[in-house]
This record gives sequence, structure tokens and C-alpha cells, in this order.
Amino acid sequence: MNIKTLTMGAMALAMVTGSALAGSTSALDDPAKMSPFFTDAGMKTLRSEKDFTTAWMAMKPDEKTAVLKDCGDTTLNKSHAEFCAMAKKMGG
Repeated sequence: MNIKTLTMGAMALAMVTGSALAGSTSALDDPAKMSPFFTDAGMKTLRSEKDFTTAWMAMKPDEKTAVLKDCGDTTLNKSHAEFCAMAKKMGG
């Protein structure tokens, strides 16, 4: 009975910890910050380089830093590769 209780407690702790980690979001997943760079609500199609540059220049320096930091993360970069390539081109 004790092993079953301990196992259930460990599983509950793992689920709570996993939920907390999943709650931390990337700047790349913030629709308010990212929507100016895309032509569609699903944020799949990037704007032209000119429009991207305009949106990039409108960002605050700390937002640009957060985006570039997240683009440096290989896991996050995979799902935002096209955007990150353009952001890195823009620099800081």
C-alpha cells in the first residue's frame, strides 16, 4: 500500500512540475509581439522583408533581445526557423 501511495505521489508531482514548465512561454510564442511579422492569424506566413524590418524596428530593445535569445535556443528555433533567420539578419 505504501509503494502505491508513493508512486501516485511521485506521478502527481511529475505532472505538476511538467505543467509548470509548459507554462513558461517563449517570446516567439507571444501573439501580441509576433503578429506584426506575419500576414495571417495563424502566424505561418512572414511579411515581406521591408515589412518585417519595419515591425522589427518598432520593437523595444528588450523585446528584440528576448526574441534573439529564444532564436538561439535550438529547440525553439526549429519551430520558428524562418522567422529566426530573418530576426538574426536584422540583428539587435
